[in-house]
Amino acid sequence: MKLLKHLGRVAAVSLTLAALGTAHAAEPLKAGFLYIGPTGDHGWTYSHDVGRKAVEAKFGNAVQTTFVENVPETADAERVIRDLATKGHKIIFATSFGYMNAMDKVSRQFPKTVFMHATGYKTSKNLGIYDVRTYEGAYMLGVVAGKMSKTGKLGVVGSIAIPEVVRNINAFTIGARSVNPKATTRVIWVNGWFDPGKEREAALALISQGADVLMQNTDSPAVVQTAQEKGVYAFGWDSDMSKFGAKAQLAASVLNWGVIYNEQIEKVQKGSWKTTDIWYGVKEGAVNIDGFGPSTPADAKKLAEERRDAIKAGTLHPFTGPLKDNTGKELVPAGKTMADADLRKMTVYVEGVEGSVPK
Repeated sequence: MKLLKHLGRVAAVSLTLAALGTAHAAEPLKAGFLYIGPTGDHGWTYSHDVGRKAVEAKFGNAVQTTFVENVPETADAERVIRDLATKGHKIIFATSFGYMNAMDKVSRQFPKTVFMHATGYKTSKNLGIYDVRTYEGAYMLGVVAGKMSKTGKLGVVGSIAIPEVVRNINAFTIGARSVNPKATTRVIWVNGWFDPGKEREAALALISQGADVLMQNTDSPAVVQTAQEKGVYAFGWDSDMSKFGAKAQLAASVLNWGVIYNEQIEKVQKGSWKTTDIWYGVKEGAVNIDGFGPSTPADAKKLAEERRDAIKAGTLHPFTGPLKDNTGKELVPAGKTMADADLRKMTVYVEGVEGSVPK
């Protein structure tokens, strides 16, 4: 009888340990996200948060996500990143260029945590970088703009004059001039990513200067709203913004960050993650042109989609020569394509863009 009781206790202890082991094994992988703006900006941060939700949809209870929005690119970023790492997040995504140095510093202090930085260039053993080829979306929007502009005068509301944004302005202009060689682009910079008031003021200024099609590299729908109000055309940027201006929006460049987030988290789960430099585009399903509005004629939509398919097939690259800058200097000779390394450090406007890039 004593033996049976002893065996019973052993069995109970074994079951308890097994249950604890199962509970431990079932602990979700924690993934943290750092956002420059609010999730409701309907632009850059919104598109990243859609990507985060794609993670939740794919992995369910196996992954627990946390996000912190409206984090300035200051010492606050370092504090938030360190806090996420301290709380056991095994992979942390920082979604703006200005977080790079903070990510670099904190990643050295948490060598067992994976850090992924969007749009930057610094890497280490546990710090990777990722981006999407937003210039491909800008090029496709430019094709539509070239078809739709009556004046040939295009306007761009620029955020901050870093290579990423200059590259998008150039790609937009190249796309437009592939349809209308006389098209020109004027840029007004607002020196911020999310400032609806300044974005609206810039849009109004461009319209007053004759621009009848607007693109933006800013995060709110203010440009689309202003275009709707003033009877000109605009584009959704990073997401479909048609609900803010159904008649104004000709199309939208839509980003799918979930492609990257799902891939990287799965690698962390499997223990196969390695330092990486990702730059995905149309080919990988990270960039698309969508959200065509009722004002967009069928031939403009068809042409844009044909260009998209050519980019996907690798038969078209927006930065294939001959290309000149707007001073007449050769950028890319005929038959050549600009290398990624040069695309990433672009600091001059192409032919057709007015003015010069701010220092």
